[in-house]
Amino acid sequence: MKRPTAPASAPSGTQAIDRAAELLRLVVESAGPRTFTSLVEETGLAKSTASRLLQALERHRLVRRDRDGAFRAGAVFTQYALRGDITDVLADLAGPALERIGERTGETVTLAVPRAGAVITIAQVDSSYLLSATTWVGIDLPPHCTSTGKVFFAHERLRPPAGALDRRTEHTLTSGIELAREFPAILRRGYAVAREELEIGLVSIGAPVLAADDTVIAAVAVTGPTARLTPDRTPEVGTLLAEETRALSALLGHAPGHHIRGGPRL
Repeated sequence: MKRPTAPASAPSGTQAIDRAAELLRLVVESAGPRTFTSLVEETGLAKSTASRLLQALERHRLVRRDRDGAFRAGAVFTQYALRGDITDVLADLAGPALERIGERTGETVTLAVPRAGAVITIAQVDSSYLLSATTWVGIDLPPHCTSTGKVFFAHERLRPPAGALDRRTEHTLTSGIELAREFPAILRRGYAVAREELEIGLVSIGAPVLAADDTVIAAVAVTGPTARLTPDRTPEVGTLLAEETRALSALLGHAPGHHIRGGPRL
Protein backbone atom coordinates (compact mmCIF):
# COMPACT_ATOMS: atom_id res chain seq x y z
CA MET A 1 0.00 0.00 0.00
CA LYS A 2 1.35 3.38 -0.98
CA ARG A 3 2.17 5.67 1.91
CA PRO A 4 1.05 9.30 2.08
CA THR A 5 3.44 11.55 0.21
CA ALA A 6 5.89 13.26 2.54
CA PRO A 7 6.40 17.02 2.40
CA ALA A 8 8.85 18.23 -0.24
CA SER A 9 10.99 20.11 2.27
CA ALA A 10 14.46 18.75 2.94
CA PRO A 11 14.50 16.31 5.87
CA SER A 12 16.91 16.95 8.68
CA GLY A 13 18.46 15.18 11.66
CA THR A 14 17.07 11.83 12.69
CA GLN A 15 14.28 12.03 10.11
CA ALA A 16 16.79 12.31 7.26
CA ILE A 17 18.80 9.37 8.61
CA ASP A 18 15.67 7.24 8.93
CA ARG A 19 14.56 8.04 5.38
CA ALA A 20 18.01 7.43 3.90
CA ALA A 21 18.28 4.17 5.84
CA GLU A 22 14.91 3.03 4.51
CA LEU A 23 15.98 3.73 0.92
CA LEU A 24 19.26 1.91 1.49
CA ARG A 25 17.50 -1.09 3.02
CA LEU A 26 15.12 -1.37 0.08
CA VAL A 27 18.00 -1.28 -2.42
CA VAL A 28 20.20 -3.75 -0.55
CA GLU A 29 17.43 -6.25 0.25
CA SER A 30 15.93 -6.26 -3.25
CA ALA A 31 16.57 -9.29 -5.45
CA GLY A 32 17.31 -7.00 -8.39
CA PRO A 33 18.01 -3.33 -9.15
CA ARG A 34 15.45 -0.79 -7.95
CA THR A 35 14.19 2.04 -10.12
CA PHE A 36 13.82 5.53 -8.74
CA THR A 37 10.06 5.38 -9.35
CA SER A 38 9.65 2.14 -7.41
CA LEU A 39 11.56 3.55 -4.44
CA VAL A 40 9.46 6.72 -4.40
CA GLU A 41 6.23 4.71 -4.60
CA GLU A 42 7.21 2.29 -1.82
CA THR A 43 8.53 4.91 0.60
CA GLY A 44 6.00 7.65 -0.15
CA LEU A 45 8.81 10.21 -0.25
CA ALA A 46 8.60 13.27 -2.44
CA LYS A 47 10.69 12.86 -5.58
CA SER A 48 12.93 15.78 -4.64
CA THR A 49 13.59 14.32 -1.17
CA ALA A 50 14.26 10.82 -2.50
CA SER A 51 16.59 12.24 -5.13
CA ARG A 52 18.63 14.20 -2.56
CA LEU A 53 18.94 11.22 -0.24
CA LEU A 54 19.90 8.81 -3.02
CA GLN A 55 22.51 11.26 -4.28
CA ALA A 56 24.00 11.39 -0.78
CA LEU A 57 24.04 7.59 -0.55
CA GLU A 58 25.68 7.44 -3.98
CA ARG A 59 28.37 9.96 -2.99
CA HIS A 60 29.29 7.74 -0.06
CA ARG A 61 29.32 4.64 -2.31
CA LEU A 62 26.47 3.00 -0.42
CA VAL A 63 24.39 2.73 -3.61
CA ARG A 64 25.31 2.86 -7.28
CA ARG A 65 23.39 3.22 -10.51
CA ASP A 66 23.62 0.65 -13.26
CA ARG A 67 23.65 1.44 -16.98
CA ASP A 68 19.82 1.75 -16.97
CA GLY A 69 19.83 4.22 -14.07
CA ALA A 70 18.46 1.73 -11.53
CA PHE A 71 19.95 1.52 -8.04
CA ARG A 72 22.04 -1.35 -6.67
CA ALA A 73 24.09 -1.87 -3.53
CA GLY A 74 27.25 0.24 -3.71
CA ALA A 75 30.97 -0.39 -3.52
CA VAL A 76 31.04 -0.30 0.29
CA PHE A 77 28.90 -3.45 0.38
CA THR A 78 31.00 -4.97 -2.38
CA GLN A 79 34.19 -4.37 -0.40
CA TYR A 80 32.62 -6.05 2.61
CA ALA A 81 31.39 -8.98 0.55
CA LEU A 82 34.84 -9.43 -1.03
CA ARG A 83 36.14 -10.55 2.36
CA GLY A 84 34.44 -13.85 1.58
CA ASP A 85 33.79 -15.54 -1.79
CA ILE A 86 34.25 -12.86 -4.44
CA THR A 87 32.90 -14.69 -7.47
CA ASP A 88 29.24 -13.64 -7.64
CA VAL A 89 29.78 -10.12 -6.33
CA LEU A 90 32.68 -9.38 -8.64
CA ALA A 91 30.96 -10.79 -11.72
CA ASP A 92 27.88 -8.66 -11.05
CA LEU A 93 29.87 -5.49 -10.47
CA ALA A 94 32.05 -6.04 -13.56
CA GLY A 95 29.11 -6.72 -15.87
CA PRO A 96 28.69 -3.16 -17.25
CA ALA A 97 32.44 -2.83 -17.90
CA LEU A 98 32.54 -6.15 -19.76
CA GLU A 99 29.57 -5.04 -21.87
CA ARG A 100 31.22 -1.73 -22.75
CA ILE A 101 34.46 -3.42 -23.75
CA GLY A 102 32.52 -5.93 -25.84
CA GLU A 103 30.65 -3.15 -27.62
CA ARG A 104 33.88 -1.25 -28.35
CA THR A 105 35.91 -4.23 -29.56
CA GLY A 106 33.33 -6.70 -30.86
CA GLU A 107 35.40 -9.49 -29.29
CA THR A 108 34.86 -11.97 -26.46
CA VAL A 109 35.44 -10.35 -23.06
CA THR A 110 36.11 -12.39 -19.93
CA LEU A 111 36.63 -11.83 -16.21
CA ALA A 112 39.01 -14.25 -14.49
CA VAL A 113 40.36 -14.88 -11.00
CA PRO A 114 43.44 -16.82 -9.81
CA ARG A 115 42.73 -20.16 -8.20
CA ALA A 116 45.44 -22.49 -6.81
CA GLY A 117 47.91 -22.24 -9.66
CA ALA A 118 45.31 -21.82 -12.41
CA VAL A 119 43.11 -19.13 -13.93
CA ILE A 120 39.34 -19.59 -13.90
CA THR A 121 36.87 -17.48 -15.85
CA ILE A 122 33.84 -16.34 -13.85
CA ALA A 123 32.02 -14.11 -16.36
CA GLN A 124 31.94 -13.62 -20.12
CA VAL A 125 30.45 -11.36 -22.79
CA ASP A 126 30.33 -13.10 -26.16
CA SER A 127 31.79 -11.72 -29.36
CA SER A 128 29.52 -10.14 -31.96
CA TYR A 129 31.36 -12.01 -34.72
CA LEU A 130 30.49 -15.46 -36.06
CA LEU A 131 34.16 -16.43 -35.75
CA SER A 132 34.78 -16.00 -32.05
CA ALA A 133 36.22 -17.59 -28.94
CA THR A 134 34.47 -20.42 -27.10
CA THR A 135 32.68 -20.24 -23.75
CA TRP A 136 35.39 -19.99 -21.10
CA VAL A 137 33.28 -19.70 -17.94
CA GLY A 138 34.18 -22.30 -15.33
CA ILE A 139 37.19 -23.60 -17.26
CA ASP A 140 40.59 -23.75 -15.57
CA LEU A 141 43.30 -22.42 -17.89
CA PRO A 142 47.08 -22.73 -17.58
CA PRO A 143 48.24 -19.26 -16.53
CA HIS A 144 51.60 -19.24 -18.32
CA CYS A 145 49.98 -19.08 -21.77
CA THR A 146 47.07 -16.69 -21.07
CA SER A 147 47.08 -12.91 -20.76
CA THR A 148 45.18 -13.04 -17.46
CA GLY A 149 47.65 -15.53 -16.06
CA LYS A 150 50.55 -13.28 -17.06
CA VAL A 151 48.82 -10.42 -15.23
CA PHE A 152 48.62 -12.52 -12.07
CA PHE A 153 52.26 -13.60 -12.37
CA ALA A 154 53.48 -10.04 -12.97
CA HIS A 155 51.57 -8.77 -9.92
CA GLU A 156 52.63 -11.75 -7.78
CA ARG A 157 49.11 -13.10 -7.38
CA LEU A 158 50.29 -16.50 -8.57
CA ARG A 159 53.54 -18.18 -7.63
CA PRO A 160 56.26 -17.98 -10.30
CA PRO A 161 56.35 -21.27 -12.19
CA ALA A 162 59.27 -23.60 -11.56
CA GLY A 163 60.71 -26.01 -14.09
CA ALA A 164 59.53 -26.64 -17.64
CA LEU A 165 56.05 -25.47 -18.59
CA ASP A 166 53.58 -27.22 -20.86
CA ARG A 167 54.13 -26.24 -24.50
CA ARG A 168 50.69 -25.67 -25.97
CA THR A 169 51.91 -24.19 -29.27
CA GLU A 170 55.21 -23.26 -30.87
CA HIS A 171 54.75 -19.76 -29.37
CA THR A 172 54.22 -20.87 -25.75
CA LEU A 173 56.74 -19.61 -23.21
CA THR A 174 58.01 -22.74 -21.49
CA SER A 175 60.05 -21.41 -18.58
CA GLY A 176 59.63 -19.01 -15.68
CA ILE A 177 62.64 -17.06 -16.90
CA GLU A 178 61.00 -16.40 -20.27
CA LEU A 179 57.79 -15.31 -18.55
CA ALA A 180 59.61 -13.01 -16.13
CA ARG A 181 61.15 -11.09 -19.02
CA GLU A 182 57.65 -9.85 -19.89
CA PHE A 183 56.72 -8.66 -16.37
CA PRO A 184 58.33 -5.18 -16.53
CA ALA A 185 56.45 -4.35 -19.74
CA ILE A 186 53.18 -5.67 -18.30
CA LEU A 187 53.55 -3.50 -15.20
CA ARG A 188 54.59 -0.45 -17.22
CA ARG A 189 51.84 -0.44 -19.85
CA GLY A 190 49.08 -1.92 -17.66
CA TYR A 191 48.17 -5.00 -19.73
CA ALA A 192 49.54 -8.37 -20.85
CA VAL A 193 49.37 -10.12 -24.23
CA ALA A 194 49.33 -13.82 -25.10
CA ARG A 195 49.57 -14.21 -28.88
CA GLU A 196 48.95 -17.78 -30.08
CA GLU A 197 50.43 -19.16 -26.86
CA LEU A 198 47.34 -21.14 -25.78
CA GLU A 199 46.06 -22.05 -29.25
CA ILE A 200 47.20 -21.23 -32.77
CA GLY A 201 45.19 -18.34 -34.16
CA LEU A 202 44.04 -17.10 -30.74
CA VAL A 203 45.09 -13.82 -29.09
CA SER A 204 44.20 -12.51 -25.63
CA ILE A 205 44.93 -9.16 -24.01
CA GLY A 206 44.38 -8.80 -20.25
CA ALA A 207 44.48 -6.07 -17.58
CA PRO A 208 44.30 -6.20 -13.75
CA VAL A 209 41.41 -5.37 -11.41
CA LEU A 210 42.42 -4.01 -8.00
CA ALA A 211 40.69 -4.00 -4.63
CA ALA A 212 40.81 -1.14 -2.12
CA ASP A 213 43.94 -2.56 -0.45
CA ASP A 214 45.83 -2.55 -3.80
CA THR A 215 45.58 -6.32 -4.24
CA VAL A 216 45.08 -7.54 -7.81
CA ILE A 217 42.02 -9.75 -7.36
CA ALA A 218 40.95 -10.36 -10.97
CA ALA A 219 41.76 -9.63 -14.60
CA VAL A 220 39.66 -8.71 -17.63
CA ALA A 221 40.67 -10.02 -21.04
CA VAL A 222 39.69 -9.48 -24.67
CA THR A 223 40.10 -12.64 -26.74
CA GLY A 224 39.82 -13.09 -30.49
CA PRO A 225 41.48 -14.38 -33.66
CA THR A 226 44.84 -13.14 -34.93
CA ALA A 227 43.14 -11.76 -38.03
CA ARG A 228 41.30 -9.16 -35.93
CA LEU A 229 43.52 -8.69 -32.87
CA THR A 230 46.57 -7.83 -34.91
CA PRO A 231 49.81 -6.46 -33.41
CA ASP A 232 48.87 -3.00 -34.71
CA ARG A 233 45.53 -3.14 -32.89
CA THR A 234 46.93 -4.48 -29.61
CA PRO A 235 47.87 -1.10 -28.03
CA GLU A 236 44.39 0.30 -28.73
CA VAL A 237 42.63 -2.66 -27.11
CA GLY A 238 45.15 -2.81 -24.27
CA THR A 239 44.68 0.87 -23.47
CA LEU A 240 40.89 0.47 -23.48
CA LEU A 241 41.18 -2.49 -21.12
CA ALA A 242 43.48 -0.60 -18.77
CA GLU A 243 41.06 2.35 -18.65
CA GLU A 244 38.02 0.16 -17.97
CA THR A 245 39.76 -1.94 -15.32
CA ARG A 246 40.93 1.23 -13.55
CA ALA A 247 37.31 2.41 -13.44
CA LEU A 248 36.19 -1.01 -12.20
CA SER A 249 38.92 -0.95 -9.55
CA ALA A 250 37.66 2.46 -8.41
CA LEU A 251 34.23 0.91 -7.79
CA LEU A 252 35.99 -1.54 -5.49
CA GLY A 253 37.49 1.35 -3.56
CA HIS A 254 40.92 1.48 -5.18
CA ALA A 255 42.31 5.01 -5.34
CA PRO A 256 44.11 6.02 -8.56
CA GLY A 257 47.84 6.37 -8.11
CA HIS A 258 48.05 3.78 -5.34
CA HIS A 259 50.93 1.35 -5.49
CA ILE A 260 49.82 -1.96 -6.95
CA ARG A 261 50.82 -4.95 -4.92
CA GLY A 262 50.25 -8.56 -5.60
CA GLY A 263 48.78 -9.79 -2.36
CA PRO A 264 49.03 -13.39 -1.20
CA ARG A 265 50.18 -15.84 -3.85
CA LEU A 266 47.90 -18.73 -4.65
